Amino acid sequence: MLKIWGRANSINVQKVLWCAEELGLAYQRIDAGMEHGVVNTPEYRTLNPNGLVPTLEDGSLVLWESNAIVRYLAARYGAGSLWPVDPAARAEADKWMDWQMSTLWPRLRPVFWGLVRTPPQKRNPREIEEARQKTIDALAILNEALAGRSFVAGQAFTMGDLVLGVAAQRWFNLPLERPAMAHLQAWYRRLEERPAFRKVVDHPLT
Repeated sequence: MLKIWGRANSINVQKVLWCAEELGLAYQRIDAGMEHGVVNTPEYRTLNPNGLVPTLEDGSLVLWESNAIVRYLAARYGAGSLWPVDPAARAEADKWMDWQMSTLWPRLRPVFWGLVRTPPQKRNPREIEEARQKTIDALAILNEALAGRSFVAGQAFTMGDLVLGVAAQRWFNLPLERPAMAHLQAWYRRLEERPAFRKVVDHPLT
């Protein structure tokens, strides 16, 4: 059975949980991070020297970095589904996974932390608004890319949708103004229909 270390409300942990659920894998999730502590213990640092979550244990394999974990699980247990067999389709999914980490989340994270995890009296409204505008610019790229396709790598749901979907869930549930983006919204509605998404991702933001 897989062991997945990390708190259930972490965006990066949710990527891994959603992936495992889509693949029908048995796993044990162990609370770690923020209010749960654990990550600074010598035992955990032996598994993950960064002291971050998630960390995956699959038999003798110990793996950290959420996108690397998703790629591993998809390749090992989901070839032909989450892990596209066609190299071009797989590269498309890979591209969007990298984009989520390098472009989208750095812009969206200050909005999420500012509105959800920062007390009102300590918020920086200017910083939040600047990040909101940058997030809109990034999501406009994704919206355009989704024109004429059901999912980010084409017509099939892949690991790329997993990674982007957890960020989209934050965006669509934050208390802020969002411009209409028809392709993005249609894609997100397709994600909402997935039982695994509803089980581990689509919860109130905390």
